[in-house]
Amino acid sequence: MRTILKLERSLSAPIAIPDHQLTVDVFNPAADKTEWLTVNNEIFAQHPDQGGWAMEDLDNRIAEGWFDPNGFFLAKDQGTIIGFCWTKIHHDLARQGAVGELYVLGVKKDYGRSGIAKVLASIALNYLQAQGIKEAMLYVDADNTAALNLYRGLGFN
Repeated sequence: MRTILKLERSLSAPIAIPDHQLTVDVFNPAADKTEWLTVNNEIFAQHPDQGGWAMEDLDNRIAEGWFDPNGFFLAKDQGTIIGFCWTKIHHDLARQGAVGELYVLGVKKDYGRSGIAKVLASIALNYLQAQGIKEAMLYVDADNTAALNLYRGLGFN
């Protein structure tokens, strides 16, 4: 049985971004859709929600009112996408202010454990904080030890 955890953290102050040599761009739907879709499906090949997307799945998300390409960060190696962190801002939660979500974070297997995920997540959290968001959240599978370690290290509980 799959167990999904919801983790949260305050965004009361900016998050330190680790030193890195990455090129990080924001998502450009016209230029990045096809490559991003391929990378997403490679990273999440075994994931029941994020893997196996068709272009229509991506287009449906882009058409949502919450979509903002400025909150969708791509790590690139020589112009090729190697990882990404996509944010989502929830404005529709009753009895509370807007909440920022790390919607999806992924790094290609060949680049795993290199710190790229931490860099991308830190950039994304700073983006949310700069938008005036006070709280961040994310969902993660309870058995995803590597992701849980990353998120706990970033202050999520």
